[in-house]
Amino acid sequence: MESILQAWEDFARTIEPPALAMDDRELRDHAKQMLHAIANDLGTAQSEQERARKSKGLGERGADDTAAETHAEARLLSGYTVVQLVSEYRALRSSVLTLWVAATPEGQRNDLADVTRFNEAIDQALAESVARYEYMVKQSQNMFLAILGHDLRNPLGTVVSGSTFLMQATDIASKYVLVATRMFNSARRMSKLINDLIDFTRTHLGPGIPIRVKEGSVASLCEEVVNELRTYHPERMIELHVPTHLDAIFDEGRIAQVLSNLIGNAVQHGNEEAPVTVRVSGNDTEIAIAVNNRGTLITPDQISSIFDPMVRIAANTRTNGADGNDAFERSSLGIGLFISREIVHAHGGAIAVASSAADGTTFTVTMPRLPKGFGAGA
Repeated sequence: MESILQAWEDFARTIEPPALAMDDRELRDHAKQMLHAIANDLGTAQSEQERARKSKGLGERGADDTAAETHAEARLLSGYTVVQLVSEYRALRSSVLTLWVAATPEGQRNDLADVTRFNEAIDQALAESVARYEYMVKQSQNMFLAILGHDLRNPLGTVVSGSTFLMQATDIASKYVLVATRMFNSARRMSKLINDLIDFTRTHLGPGIPIRVKEGSVASLCEEVVNELRTYHPERMIELHVPTHLDAIFDEGRIAQVLSNLIGNAVQHGNEEAPVTVRVSGNDTEIAIAVNNRGTLITPDQISSIFDPMVRIAANTRTNGADGNDAFERSSLGIGLFISREIVHAHGGAIAVASSAADGTTFTVTMPRLPKGFGAGA
């Protein structure tokens, strides 16, 4: 045990930057627990199926945190990167196997099964450590984004209020009113981004996007949102086909957010010479809203990840222009489609996308007219 722990400690001391404001006891704390767990595993019989699962990091585990998971938390808090964490396990594996070979006489090295079991146990511990490390990093990132979004609301509200006041003034030059109008419109766009950011973090930190449903007119809501976007994009043609009457039980604000995201996305990516078409239909149990544009087609591999904002940001990063900013600026955070999907799912519905040369690109939202669990006495 001591030889292995010393090798572990010596390797940890080589990692830069020395996160490594840890003393010797802290450097060894979880290593001893993991080594005991590995030794116990070596002495436990296992089936071929258990062996295969463990080699993939899918071994059986109890309800409590494993030593490897606790170790990952300690290393993250001490400043280790995930690469350094993995390197630590590589060093542990190497030191144990080196000591193992050195301690075994030349003519008696027939313990291949034990070496295999040892490697499987290390792989399982590594998988547990990396999974816990990744989980904690994501939680920290989401918490940071949530706090940032909330903290930006107050100063942005001041900008909106101030620009609104200037826009209504009658005793200042028109050029200042124009500047105030631009400030107001920019602040509205910023407000939408912040709201999207808060919704995004809410889906990761809590039970999902909350909705407050009540009876309302889907037809009227669609007309209202389309008219707003026609005003905002006077140069574009937005066609609306909707029944005269179409009522449902839904969250008007959230569905308006979905419509605004989908239509805005169609305007942004659609052919400027072709109209954006919104078709709304319904039957006794379901409502369908289809938003179509005639822009660049979406390939099948892009469709599979189009609602994942992280994939879209990564793709944009790889395809940036010469200045490194072009694609990213065009797509912004790219979380509007993700949030739209979460809102539709919260209503018990689904959202799909189809793209072809013959029909263009169509995003279709389907949702029940009466949400599940909503009825008399609800």
